[in-house]
Amino acid sequence: MKAYLRISSYPIRSVVCLLCFFFAADGFGQKALPDVSLQTLAGETVRLADYTGRGNPVLISLWATWCKPCHTELDHLKDYYPGWRDDYDLEILAITIDNPRQLPRVKPMVAAKNWPYTILSDPAARLQSELKFRAIPQLYLIDGEGRIVYQTSGYLPGMEKELERKIKSL
Repeated sequence: MKAYLRISSYPIRSVVCLLCFFFAADGFGQKALPDVSLQTLAGETVRLADYTGRGNPVLISLWATWCKPCHTELDHLKDYYPGWRDDYDLEILAITIDNPRQLPRVKPMVAAKNWPYTILSDPAARLQSELKFRAIPQLYLIDGEGRIVYQTSGYLPGMEKELERKIKSL
């Protein structure tokens, strides 16, 4: 009888372990976005948390004035942004990683390209240090709770369709 109990409890333990794995796996790939200080183009200090974790999704694009793929990505996202903003209440933050010497180039470039995003800067590279990315453009999709749910490095034409599927799933 005792052997029967051990054998019959094995499948129960297996099911419990499997359920624990699935509940834990739901959180894989989701980590909290670090709350760092950034600057507006006017030089005001703001917190990243001022823009995230407010119930709506946020797309963060990390870029630089010297990065041509970054310009391409932000130019292409500009076509999708009005629809995503209307359909999904999405906000796009374009955060430049240009150093203080390069920052004077940001404002004229944004104006010339007519990018409709909230533009912030991280001249001290705090966000880059916290997120530990090496290449740009770097894109992060943040859910309404302020968690990173998707990230990608580099830009490939057509990636906007996959990105929209991810946004829609939120």
